[in-house]
Amino acid sequence: MERPDDSPPNTSFIRIAGPEGQAEKLIPGDLQQPEANTLKELSPEQRKSGLAAWLGWLFDGLDMHLYGLVAAPFVAYLLHREGLIPDASDVAHDLVKERSGWIQGSFLVGWALGGAFFGRLGDLLGRSRSLALTILTYAAFTGLSFFAQNWWQLMLFRFLAALGIGGEWAVGSSLLSETWPKKWRPWVAAVLQTGVNLGVLLACLTTYLAALHPNYHPKWVFLVGVLPALMVFWIRRHVPEPKEWHRAKALSHDRPPGIVDLFRGEVRRTTILTIIVCACGLTAWWAFQFWHAQHLRNLPDLAEAAKTEFARLAPGGDEAKWVASYKQKMVSLAFFVIISASIFGNFAAAGLARLFGYRRSIAICYTGFFLAMGATFIQPRGWESLVWFWFPLVGFFSGVFGLFTMYLPPLFPTLLRTTGAGFCYNIGRIASATGVIFSGSLASGGDFKRTLLFAACLFVPAIFVALILPEPKDLGGHATETALTATE
Repeated sequence: MERPDDSPPNTSFIRIAGPEGQAEKLIPGDLQQPEANTLKELSPEQRKSGLAAWLGWLFDGLDMHLYGLVAAPFVAYLLHREGLIPDASDVAHDLVKERSGWIQGSFLVGWALGGAFFGRLGDLLGRSRSLALTILTYAAFTGLSFFAQNWWQLMLFRFLAALGIGGEWAVGSSLLSETWPKKWRPWVAAVLQTGVNLGVLLACLTTYLAALHPNYHPKWVFLVGVLPALMVFWIRRHVPEPKEWHRAKALSHDRPPGIVDLFRGEVRRTTILTIIVCACGLTAWWAFQFWHAQHLRNLPDLAEAAKTEFARLAPGGDEAKWVASYKQKMVSLAFFVIISASIFGNFAAAGLARLFGYRRSIAICYTGFFLAMGATFIQPRGWESLVWFWFPLVGFFSGVFGLFTMYLPPLFPTLLRTTGAGFCYNIGRIASATGVIFSGSLASGGDFKRTLLFAACLFVPAIFVALILPEPKDLGGHATETALTATE
């Protein structure tokens, strides 16, 4: 690109998009500072933004998965309390499946709407402010789930908590993409996703330890979800807004792009393709995350194992309560193993991205996902083989979702970045909500193999669409910036 004759030789320029996404004018930009090569070279602002985003994702993982681990027994308790089912221990009851599916569906819808809403706030108010609001939202309403007196109150609290969880994804990923070195993005994505995984492990540990109490009640676990609120005060005092956001805000002259601009000009193709890839993948993954626990809980051989352990360790006690507690511990253990495998998958996906680029890596991981889920549920399997081999095999390929955290935000202009990333990634959760509710209806009793085989097939169209996604010019560069907001 040629620069004006009267500009200093070391001046950089920012290409500003017009209303249709076309390059319209050039404005001098700040000189780019050399990127850090080691952790020691990171500035205090970079370290604080990285810690804030990582902790936000850690507690995101904690709060989002507490319900899934206790869904069946808690919903059964609420339905029994309302007189809708005769036995609170009947977690395989059709009404329990239906209502727990509706609650999880409302959570995913809230996640999608929260991604769009807080994503927009992130572009208008700033990343740091919006990050604090998202964490406060999901912490408060996760804690309030403890007080639910019936199933629809629980559904409302989970929906409102999901608004914050969905928003945190968009805001946190944009904050890091704008502050940390671009060439680190695949590894930053892996570390950020690992924060979610560790949060899920905390959820598993919470439910496991709670189930050890002789008077265990599944609603207790939601009180742990309040803890993230304590972090908000630190974020507001110590995490500044990114310089890139301040610069773009000043250049916008109070005329920032809106959500409709996602469907204009060159960015429209990117928006549509990423929505398809994210919607298919997330629907399949969330169907697995939710229904695999219900499938495991209802396996006959797990019930037999629980009764055998009861006869050996607690003869003469309350068998129904003991068996329910044993199943809860095995469900928590299974999810712990799945998420542990996911951590390795995060770094494997990052390595693939360094070697083959983002779109090929997404296609490769989606192919592995499809084959792993298909092999897991194509035939009946015992609970021990599922827990120790097949479920973690599926979980390993979920590392692909870490790639989206650093891949999506740079595809959009700065003042459309959290809106675009939040909308495209999270709007797919509306499809996920429909998928979770619909797929549950495919189950026969407590057997969810057909449900999860249906979910696995959703990866197939996503594989082919992933191959035509935009690819960054390099692993740290912005894929569409040359026509939108690139510093050249």
